[in-house]
Amino acid sequence: MRMKAERLLIVAMLAAVAGLALEDRLLEMGRLATLLGAAGLVVAIVLASLRVSHHAEVLASKVGDPYGTMILTLSAVLVEVVVLAIMMTSETSPTLVRDTIYAAVMLDINGILGLAALLGGLKHGEQPYNDDSARTYSVMILTAMGISMIVPEFVPAAKWHLYSAFTIGAMITLYALFLRMQVGVHSYFFSYSYPKAKGEGSAREGGPDQPVLPSIVILILGIVLIGVLAEVMSSLLTSGLKGSGAPPAVTAIVVAAISASPEIMTAMRAALANRMQAVVNIALGASLSTVILTVPVMEAIALYTGQPFLMAMSPVQTVMVTITLIVAAINLNDGQTNAIEGMTHFVLFATFVMLSAIGL
Repeated sequence: MRMKAERLLIVAMLAAVAGLALEDRLLEMGRLATLLGAAGLVVAIVLASLRVSHHAEVLASKVGDPYGTMILTLSAVLVEVVVLAIMMTSETSPTLVRDTIYAAVMLDINGILGLAALLGGLKHGEQPYNDDSARTYSVMILTAMGISMIVPEFVPAAKWHLYSAFTIGAMITLYALFLRMQVGVHSYFFSYSYPKAKGEGSAREGGPDQPVLPSIVILILGIVLIGVLAEVMSSLLTSGLKGSGAPPAVTAIVVAAISASPEIMTAMRAALANRMQAVVNIALGASLSTVILTVPVMEAIALYTGQPFLMAMSPVQTVMVTITLIVAAINLNDGQTNAIEGMTHFVLFATFVMLSAIGL
């Protein structure tokens, strides 16, 4: 029964074995075979990520919000950090980290939150949530991105070591205090009391009676498997895209999409079930975690290797992030979302896709 439930993870394991065995042969067969192999491994990573997300949900159902949502977002960010760290070993682009974080924020806030609010609004009309959570997340995201991805534009190249060390300390301090508030005195900011529907069972997939230990073990194995898949995928994708004329942001978007894929399904289910608080926590919590956790890990790698990353966003990226956070601050200020608000974010997501397609 357990083997059948984990068939997606088994498929991903088989893909990892095949990838390791056929990597050299695919590289010799040319660009098309290399890109097809990379695409297959991306699918395998997504399948493994779905199982990681499922078992994170099982653990989350045991502890409830805000701890539950924290487990979900941290598991997704851990996937992203693992994939990014491995890809940086073969990726020569100094902007990969910056572009991935930017793509993740666009995908989480404009893509996931926008589509969820749009679909949920069309089905339920106005959907309530705790506006304290939205305001807290928004100001934290703005602060973290400002410190780590806007201010570096003005830091002299000779001083990057000092500012990188400062950024690591600032992100850790911010997140440590945020976690203390989220699970302590301000925990009510991140929850909302919904009336329980007649006959309603467990709010999360997996049910409260599912054992925890297997979920912990499979979650760890899933992360390790994703690391193996990412190593082979990185090699194939880098080789396949070299000299292809593809937009430079393709790799970053792939990494962001991989980490967000489980969150998309969870958020859509919550929106259609009229649980907008879960959507807000997932979308904005994932954005915050992506910035505030990925940055110190990557900056620490840069300090260790002596090779700095280009973290300052481009003018177009800065404008898009600014517009996104302003729109989010206006839309998420009254404790209710609707289809119109969802559509504004989704149009911003479409604009991000268009800008990426033309190389901006």
